[in-house]
Amino acid sequence: MSEPIRVALVGCGRISRNHFDAIAKIGDMRLTAVCDEVETRAREAGEQRGVAWYTDFAKLLAEAPCDAVVIATPSGLHPAHGIAVARAGKHVICEKPMATSLKGADDLVRACDEARVQLFIVKQNRLNPAIQLLKRAVDKGRFGRIYMANTTVLWSRPQEYYDQAPWRGTWEFDGGAFLNQASHYVDLMQWLVGPVDSVMAKTATLARRIESEDSGIAALKFRSGALGSIVVTMLTFPKNLEGSITILGEKGTAKVGGTAVNKVEHWSFADYDDDDKLVDQAATAPTSVYGFGHEGYYRNVVAALRGHERPDTDGRGGRKSLELILAIYESARTNRDVALPLK
Repeated sequence: MSEPIRVALVGCGRISRNHFDAIAKIGDMRLTAVCDEVETRAREAGEQRGVAWYTDFAKLLAEAPCDAVVIATPSGLHPAHGIAVARAGKHVICEKPMATSLKGADDLVRACDEARVQLFIVKQNRLNPAIQLLKRAVDKGRFGRIYMANTTVLWSRPQEYYDQAPWRGTWEFDGGAFLNQASHYVDLMQWLVGPVDSVMAKTATLARRIESEDSGIAALKFRSGALGSIVVTMLTFPKNLEGSITILGEKGTAKVGGTAVNKVEHWSFADYDDDDKLVDQAATAPTSVYGFGHEGYYRNVVAALRGHERPDTDGRGGRKSLELILAIYESARTNRDVALPLK
């Protein structure tokens, strides 16, 4: 039997617990080290999990026994950290978004290609049971021609959230409601409905004291001719209300909603399929908007590293949603329709 894949993690902040919990559930993976520039966070994470802890990322790469490194640092640092990991000969597991610019994303992909290591971009919401049902319905052609798709992210991020870390809400390291909080939802739109031809968007910073936007809307035209919309805000009172995606077609209508695309709220098709019996049991009740998809995501990482499966989302797949988000920002900035791919 093969030895467990050894994994280190850099960035022991808000999302790291989901990674730690998922890795702990997989027999073929073993956490070996953690790193954070804030010593108290690094020490706490390392001591809780009984692994070595570091505040110096270069030292971790030089000393820690690991086959792969999880990048869970601020978004703007993902390319630099991922490139360093690749050059150290380790596989890269990168949180979303993989970068805040296409150049950063392309540099990361290139570095992994040159080092002959695999690059995985975390898109755990694709693995929500309700989203998996929706994806199968699309792939089976149950909607017929898709006319329209909508995703809505009505969440709450108070000023205290942004004040907890100076990088939050900055263009260089974080981005705003689209690039950070709604990144998974933008990904679902292009993953489920297909490539986007053009986008027109409006964004605003209505209430939070940040550089980037706290709210925005985008109108999409897909290459198929379908229309789409994305509505995002971090100003919902008093707490997160909805994270949903709706698809309307000539032979079907479906909505996956809840706080974080975690349950089917509408499911109606012209023709019966055995998947219809799975709708009720596909509902989950996540304790946070991150859901339960990290465990399944890591199982795919293990299978891909063992050569048994293809990565669910590699660097080129992760780049697609980033490009769409950057097109949304360009449209909002220039007040014009922006065509994809970006030039």
